[in-house]
Amino acid sequence: MEWKTRITELLNIKYPIIQGGLAYLAYSDLAAAVSNAGGLGQITAMSLPDPGALKKEIRRVRTLTDKPFGVNFAIGQHGRPFAEFLNAAIEEEVPVISMTGGNPAPIFERLKGVNVKKLVLVAAKRQAQKAEQLGADAVMVVGHEGGGHLGKNDTGTMVLIPRVADSVSIPVIASGGIGDGRGLMAALSLGAEGIEMGTRFIATKECIHASDTYKNKLINGTENDTVVIKRSLGSPGRAIANSWTETILEIEKQQGGYDVLKQYISGEANKKYIYEGDAERGFAWAGQVMGLIHDAPPVQELMARIIQEAEVIRKKWSI
Repeated sequence: MEWKTRITELLNIKYPIIQGGLAYLAYSDLAAAVSNAGGLGQITAMSLPDPGALKKEIRRVRTLTDKPFGVNFAIGQHGRPFAEFLNAAIEEEVPVISMTGGNPAPIFERLKGVNVKKLVLVAAKRQAQKAEQLGADAVMVVGHEGGGHLGKNDTGTMVLIPRVADSVSIPVIASGGIGDGRGLMAALSLGAEGIEMGTRFIATKECIHASDTYKNKLINGTENDTVVIKRSLGSPGRAIANSWTETILEIEKQQGGYDVLKQYISGEANKKYIYEGDAERGFAWAGQVMGLIHDAPPVQELMARIIQEAEVIRKKWSI
């Protein structure tokens, strides 16, 4: 079956499936594997130490695949200026740039006249409309089920996708709670023209930086094993529930503020869990979709499975 949507045409990919930015995890091995399997893989720019390292990752992706890929910019999440990283991506002529968190307007300003597809992650109708006004080619819309940073409203994917699809003319990519062919078909039925998956791609062979502890928790955990932290800071995010996140939530309950929280929500604390598997001294982002994850296959196998599941549904629907 063909999987032709405005997203596959826009990004020149076989299947309307995009791999999320995944702080400290989305590097060349994973990005190339997703792109080779027919989706759009991405490198996460701001997790790299410097623009030179980003250029190396981009060049390595090109040695592993001749398919399109993207570079994700998590604006404002790392407290670092992104201008030089953005320049590096432009110089390397990457085909797709995606933006998550913060105000994307400065990136759009820099990208004027640059031949690149621009995707923006949003969590509300107004954000999607603003992204379209700025010049986004598509919006990735994350519902409350998603892992990592979410919108301030607790709106689930089932309601949010059609709300946004009805409010913009550019293509919508659904994110949050999606991890199989059923999720892909549900997203398409809601008005999306593609999906983005983050948590599901962590539990794959090619996500080589994720610890076995992390992957095993995603495989063995359920949809009830996550909590939303950082609400008090205005930047809520969904993570695996553990003693570390309990401490974070208690500090927030006591109105501890950023200065008290910063050591607990830092990138170093994140890496303690995801790299070293130290669940007692760190935290890891994950969405409720972990309740649907039961293995960590190669990306090619996962993608083939998703498409097969979706095609069974398409045949049932006779479309």
